[in-house]
Amino acid sequence: MFAPDAETGQPAEETAGGLEGYNYAFLDEHTKREIRRKILKAVAIPGHQVPFGSREMPIARGWGTGGLQITLSLVGPDDVLKVIDQGDDLSVNAANIRRFVALVTGVRTTSDTAEATVIQTRHRIPEEPLRADQTLVLQVPLPEPLRLLEPSEERTRLMHAEADYTPMWLFLYENIVRYDEIMLAAGYPVRVNGRYMMSPSPIPRWDIPKLNMAENLFLFGAGREKRIYAVPPHTLVEPLGFDDYPFRPEDFQGLSCSICGSSGVFLEEVVDEKTGFRIHRCSDTSYCRKMSEVRP
Repeated sequence: MFAPDAETGQPAEETAGGLEGYNYAFLDEHTKREIRRKILKAVAIPGHQVPFGSREMPIARGWGTGGLQITLSLVGPDDVLKVIDQGDDLSVNAANIRRFVALVTGVRTTSDTAEATVIQTRHRIPEEPLRADQTLVLQVPLPEPLRLLEPSEERTRLMHAEADYTPMWLFLYENIVRYDEIMLAAGYPVRVNGRYMMSPSPIPRWDIPKLNMAENLFLFGAGREKRIYAVPPHTLVEPLGFDDYPFRPEDFQGLSCSICGSSGVFLEEVVDEKTGFRIHRCSDTSYCRKMSEVRP
């Protein structure tokens, strides 16, 4: 994987040449055209899962093959790529995917959210608001929001066709009866454009509001399940909830990042190796570095 800068510890921004003997972006042109057609259909029907012929990739299924195929089908020589895993640019998954895409395309990579034109992510949406010229590609392990409640693919397809989401509403109601709140920490179900129920991938509830009426395009790829779906810019995305038990994100009131001092961001709790105390820090490492630089 890309080695971090020796002085800053940040991911080095590198430009890699194309990989000799392979087609540009690894996938053959027919495959990339098919994926782009499926992306267009997904954009035209927000939230609808579009099947595609998922190919074998040089990483195991379940480690981001769906998002990787979307990225390889879209990225061009003038793009700037950022890859993150749960907000971190230096995790093994993020670093290996970033290195692979750079090797087979030659695109420039970055750890700065504002510089990137294509961002591939697992489990997080960056803290910095994305622009209209940026595309966020999310890796999805389980695209079907109803799978927890209905094991039959034929049945879930029919439920989506008829907009029959009664089992999910019942599941949420049972959560309230048992626990006095909805116990879904990640992958909270949403309704897109007033029509399809969608799984937003295992992003935390904190990130759900960022999907609503956003400036940028969101693309979701599930390689193992062979599904692509999308949330186009300026699209209504509503988390499910009841009038007396509305959706609410994680509460970090009174907490701030121990590194950059930021509040009002998604924080993760870690144990300080030196003191043994529990501290909080920004999940988004790029945002944390920027705030540390401007912090007095």
